Amino acid sequence: MKQRYFIELMYDGTAYHGWQIQPNSSTVQEQINLSLSTVLGEEINVVGAGRTDTAVHAKQMFAHFDSAVEFGMDELVFKLNSYLKNDISIVRVFKVGDSAHSRFDAISRKYEYIIHKNKNPFLINKAWHFHKNLDIDAMNEAAKFLMNYNDFTSFSKLHTQTKTNNCTITFAKWEERGDTLVFSIEADRFLRNMVRAIVGTLVAVGENKLSIQDFIEIIESKDRSKAGVSVPAHGLYLVKVEYPKDISS
Repeated sequence: MKQRYFIELMYDGTAYHGWQIQPNSSTVQEQINLSLSTVLGEEINVVGAGRTDTAVHAKQMFAHFDSAVEFGMDELVFKLNSYLKNDISIVRVFKVGDSAHSRFDAISRKYEYIIHKNKNPFLINKAWHFHKNLDIDAMNEAAKFLMNYNDFTSFSKLHTQTKTNNCTITFAKWEERGDTLVFSIEADRFLRNMVRAIVGTLVAVGENKLSIQDFIEIIESKDRSKAGVSVPAHGLYLVKVEYPKDISS
């Protein structure tokens, strides 16, 4: 009889074409499937908590899988980490109920976007180098209005299969950390390209290219062409996925 498990992992997305399996491209999901199938000796296909695009990183990601093989959790984590490349790390594996779902049971997700002001060789592919001065107060004032709306069509990738563009954003704030600038945003769900489009539009506010009223009107327009550019993917991190406390079996 098969048991359902959750797997918690983190990864540097630089070498991968995102999370989801796609033809002729290396993806994180593909690597996890291959490692689990090899170690457990049966075909395993994991279901992720969501998708991250090419070059996007994850400090915390979850996926679920079913297996009929008996194994020790700690031993499995050790074997998987020995098998996987250094840019993917398994944090833990734990049992959940048969109906638990890594994507549909998630109650919130949090992303961070990192900008570094000064050229830093250690942040190549890890943050966006943007040297211009930004008005952080204006960017934070504009970001507050994100929590007044639910329809974020203006920040969504066009022609997706998503049935609704409604999301509930519960937190959105910029803060300076040394010579880096970090935007944190939390919501029940996110649309394709949403965070990168929001960041690009808020940066335009910080450059005084857009007013706060302009930002509000962009949200209300529900028109992607009116919003700012999508900032580079390599500055984006999925940092937290939350589930109900009783998700573990």
